[in-house]
Amino acid sequence: MSARNNILKRLRERTDGPLTAPVSDFAVVTGRGWNAQERLERFERLITSVHGEVIHVSRNTWTVDLVELLHAKGIRRLALGREHPVAAEARAALTDGDVTLVDADRDIEIWQHEQFHSTDAGLTSTRGGIAETGSLWLWPTPDEPRLLSLVPPIHIAVLDADTLEDTFFDIVESHGWATGMPTNALLISGPSKTADIEQTLAYGVHGPRELVILVRHAEERS
Repeated sequence: MSARNNILKRLRERTDGPLTAPVSDFAVVTGRGWNAQERLERFERLITSVHGEVIHVSRNTWTVDLVELLHAKGIRRLALGREHPVAAEARAALTDGDVTLVDADRDIEIWQHEQFHSTDAGLTSTRGGIAETGSLWLWPTPDEPRLLSLVPPIHIAVLDADTLEDTFFDIVESHGWATGMPTNALLISGPSKTADIEQTLAYGVHGPRELVILVRHAEERS
């Protein structure tokens, strides 16, 4: 019998019964009690403090703002998915424009050079946001692969305001990660940044230099 099996055998045959997980108090990581407006204000304050850009848009007309954003930033080649409603709406709005739409649902080996060298921005949906840390959370799919938000110099993320939650623990709980944890969830709290030995921050060295969040609201904001 191997050493590993010996150890497991001793654990199974403990005289004081099987091991059980200790009782945990999760109060410290949940129960913030913020309302929707407080969550939104905290999220925006934190993510803009690390160079994230927030643009408030209407859920009905957000693609108009997207077109204006692409023009303002000189984006001529935009990578995006096909199947998600965010991607489908964006494609419909950009059909007759001067922006080239780059399909993201291809094998990376096919368009690796294109993605790293000639794509100006990537557009993704989000699953929600975390008010406590000013973070987005994404669940990549073949339609919207992980590299879509990690490689292009500008990442444009579409966030519905009503999907903001207080803490990361609340995300895990409300979306049932204990029984169906995503294999590749991403937490994004600003554009890519790194620091040298003198603690001087530089943006965009290992990923997008800009993060723009289009926060969609069900109603027009006054």
